[in-house]
Amino acid sequence: MTSPKKLFIKTYGCQMNVYDSERMAEALKGYEQTDTPDDADMILLNTCHIREKAAEKVYSELGRYKPLKEARPDLKIGVAGCVAQAEGAEIMRRQPMVDLVVGPQSYHRLPELEAKASAGEKALDTDFPIDDKFEHLAARPKAARGPTAFLTVQEGCDKFCAFCVVPYTRGAEVSRPVARILTEARDLVARGVREITLLGQNVNAYHGLGETGAEATLAQLIWQLDKIDGLERIRFTTSHPNDMTDDLIEAHGTCAKLMPYLHLPVQSGSDRILKRMNRSHTRDSYLRLIERIRAARPDILISGDFIVGFPEESDQDFADTMDLIREVNYGQAFSFKYSPRPGTPAAERPEVEPALADARLQELQALIAQQQKTIQDSMVGRELDVLFEKPGKLEGQMMGKTGYLHAVHVKDCPLPRGAMARVRIVQSVRNSLAGELITA
Repeated sequence: MTSPKKLFIKTYGCQMNVYDSERMAEALKGYEQTDTPDDADMILLNTCHIREKAAEKVYSELGRYKPLKEARPDLKIGVAGCVAQAEGAEIMRRQPMVDLVVGPQSYHRLPELEAKASAGEKALDTDFPIDDKFEHLAARPKAARGPTAFLTVQEGCDKFCAFCVVPYTRGAEVSRPVARILTEARDLVARGVREITLLGQNVNAYHGLGETGAEATLAQLIWQLDKIDGLERIRFTTSHPNDMTDDLIEAHGTCAKLMPYLHLPVQSGSDRILKRMNRSHTRDSYLRLIERIRAARPDILISGDFIVGFPEESDQDFADTMDLIREVNYGQAFSFKYSPRPGTPAAERPEVEPALADARLQELQALIAQQQKTIQDSMVGRELDVLFEKPGKLEGQMMGKTGYLHAVHVKDCPLPRGAMARVRIVQSVRNSLAGELITA
């Protein structure tokens, strides 16, 4: 009996890419995954176009695999994801050793693309097909899973923010039908998953076909998931302020399985910059939204995204952003210095002087770090439910997450992965908490 071929996948960027990598591995049935490219029969880079110089980093990574390809000409190398969608055939032109390029909407075609590449042909598919890739992806294998999982429910974006390539690399907003999501969720739970994070570029814009034949909102989907026995926790990311509907806000206050954590990017606290970003919300509308969410769930932890040094950002614009951060009091945030993306409107505008943008980013990140530490420190003394995900670095130690997404380490913990237990928080350390087990 011949042994299966080996597949090495390197995943860049967001949680949606993590989910997509899982599904690509499942689609390539003749392969088993390996943790190293050295013994792989196929290397697949699942790329992200959000970070600065994303394409150049992919080309650099491909260059590292050139000796492997020269030593083993039968090795197949593929590029997937948003850089693949944006660059297309240019990847093969610049790196002729690449055998396969596939965009995010065509992963269900991987087996035929792999067969084409194995036959010695170049395989390229960066179309936006009419058919639903999720409908055609193979059913998930029945192997056991860890206690947490991602589940993509929505893809694409119709917002066209001036700095963002997502509408061009992921396409228009598309939502999966409720029934298919529930089937996949039940399957995950049957395999050991206790927490599911619903994913989408604008996940709260979800409008999939419901079981009654009408479109369902994200809140309605969450309430359907709430009925699944064995599913203990529900999260979702990433959201747009304009799609935070009344029923979704209400669900945060009434659905016990929906965790008290919300990632709600604002990007800037300046109305002038928000308008230049084409964000379609204002500083005031965002702050009023935060008030409504906290009225529904007072203990909710808010996370956000910020872009510093956006073209034409003045000292006052930056000061307005810092004021908004102080008013909201974020438990966590992701912040980046603006870098242009070819083809986006903002790429044509004059950039802020790099040293000034760097200084602003450091100042903003210092404020966020202070807020994050204060909120994390406030957990000391509280008793919280922790879902244990994996062993810690010390003997007998287990690591898990609270409902607020704080990492917790517990010593002398006899519980297995997937166990939920009540833990008393005894210490706050850098980026994590320490706790003592109370009850399983």
